[in-house]
Amino acid sequence: MISNRKLIYTGCIIPLIFWIGIGYCGLITENYSFLANQVSDLGSIGTETQTLFTFTLVFISVLSIIFIYGLYKTAKKTGLNIIPILLILTYSVSIFGAGIFPLPLPLHGILGSPSMLLPLSPLLSILLWKESKIAGIKIASGLILLIMFLGFLTLMPDILTDYFGLKQRFFHLGWSLWFIYLSLKFTELDRKTNAS
Repeated sequence: MISNRKLIYTGCIIPLIFWIGIGYCGLITENYSFLANQVSDLGSIGTETQTLFTFTLVFISVLSIIFIYGLYKTAKKTGLNIIPILLILTYSVSIFGAGIFPLPLPLHGILGSPSMLLPLSPLLSILLWKESKIAGIKIASGLILLIMFLGFLTLMPDILTDYFGLKQRFFHLGWSLWFIYLSLKFTELDRKTNAS
């Protein structure tokens, strides 16, 4: 049987696969700019990278469910509120939808939008989780939340007008850091719980 720590460790693997996947797709896509173009352009219908992009997004969506399950198990064992963890499901749904329904299909935007609720995960962790259980949670969550919020600059076309891709990648950086942080902290929590 797979240990819970291995399930939680997928939180470190997901961002790695995402950034390598979109990095590779971007490098082989002609005239693609990481600063100007949105991530989803890499999986648009008819692009050379559509299949790889779709596979990457669907794969990390499945891994995110495994990650959430690992976090959930540890949270239940340690008495942590599970709401910040369950909010990560918005990522799972969004990344799956964005992969299965490529641009310019209308469902790409519709199914990709639940991730706008993802910042509630670090926000509610500030309110619901105690420092005594997860040291440094308030500061880390606050910083990650700030980075995620920078991603919402995509909703403000007059700011960094020519850098939509850069603005969008702030959001991706934010969730990546959140997943890695949770993975490391919950692995530590899991270890302590099993030791006691």
